[in-house]
Amino acid sequence: MDLTSSSETASLGDEQRETLLQVARDAVAYGVEHRRAMNVKAEDYVAELRPVRATFVTLRKEEGDLRGCIGTCQPLRPLVEDVAHNAHAAAFMDPRFPPLSRLELDGLQIHISLLTVPEEMRFTSEEDFLAQVRPGVDGLLLEEGGRKGTLLPSVWEALPEAELFVRQLKLKAGLPADYWSENVRVSRYAAESIE
Repeated sequence: MDLTSSSETASLGDEQRETLLQVARDAVAYGVEHRRAMNVKAEDYVAELRPVRATFVTLRKEEGDLRGCIGTCQPLRPLVEDVAHNAHAAAFMDPRFPPLSRLELDGLQIHISLLTVPEEMRFTSEEDFLAQVRPGVDGLLLEEGGRKGTLLPSVWEALPEAELFVRQLKLKAGLPADYWSENVRVSRYAAESIE
């Protein structure tokens, strides 16, 4: 499957993109106010926001520091519902951070990544794998035994070289940075960014 030509990568219009950002903002604000997730029903939104899609929602403080990031690589629920769910989870359930406070709402930056379905890569060695990685394009999902880690395509901005990106991916999966075995499985996906 060519990830760049897949119908699921078709860009949403500006209005749908803004709606998703507003849903994410509302889900975070609702969580602060009511201490529970906001109920979102896909049928209340236009058809473009109803397909089952995988998303990640990343929250950053006003100065750009990470404040939460949660999502899934596999499609589980309608797009608009997934965005609301992941926005709430990024704000209140990311184990790296305490739950978001009311004071943090002002200046909170929201970034949504709409993912294509991951495509398993085929390779014969780590060198072969690295040669196939497309810097700046691929999001990668690494699995080994019971361990799993993913890095979104947006992470290439901070880690522009394939070797560095993959080392960080291994660490995210809980593996040593120089780890490799014939059992390593990697899938790649593309992402549409909404900010």
